[in-house]
Amino acid sequence: MTLTEVLALPELQGKLVNEPKTHGFVTAMAAAPHELSPQEWLPFLWGGEEVAPFGDGELLETYIEHIIAIWNEYRPALLENRWQWPQSCSLDEQDIVNEATREFCEGMLQGWNLARDDWETVMPEDSEDNALLGGVLLSISMLYDPATSIATLAEQGIEGLEQFEEIYNAMPTMLCGLSIRGALIVENGQ
Repeated sequence: MTLTEVLALPELQGKLVNEPKTHGFVTAMAAAPHELSPQEWLPFLWGGEEVAPFGDGELLETYIEHIIAIWNEYRPALLENRWQWPQSCSLDEQDIVNEATREFCEGMLQGWNLARDDWETVMPEDSEDNALLGGVLLSISMLYDPATSIATLAEQGIEGLEQFEEIYNAMPTMLCGLSIRGALIVENGQ
């Protein structure tokens, strides 16, 4: 049973984070400077409840295996500068980015909040690295809510549509760079 099939089960409707948000959240966990144990963050995928919404232990195990497989794919990809957007994510002529991209970014921002203390510890506000962290977060936020971002840019006299394509295309490199830098700081005990 695939993750898509698990998430589509009627008994789990509305009880688990959808697939694009799941990928975004797991990407944030995989990018974190300190490896966080899945036991620490898995419950956030079902709303932070202590008890998972699965009536079947085998189904829960299948779900967790899929989540861990995503993490096992994304962590090395981020650290080896080869991570790419999930296939469901793309640019959209009418809406700038498609819904899957917005949801991915929402999941990523939620995951970042969970790892925020780690990031702020390794890249404090007054550090050079903080600009890299801020740039990635700003870019993800812009892709999450392009309409507000365009309005804000327009107020400043900036036409922003082409910038979204650049941000979207640069995100894999930016995210890999941030992940690699965070891991190096932790590895070197800085």
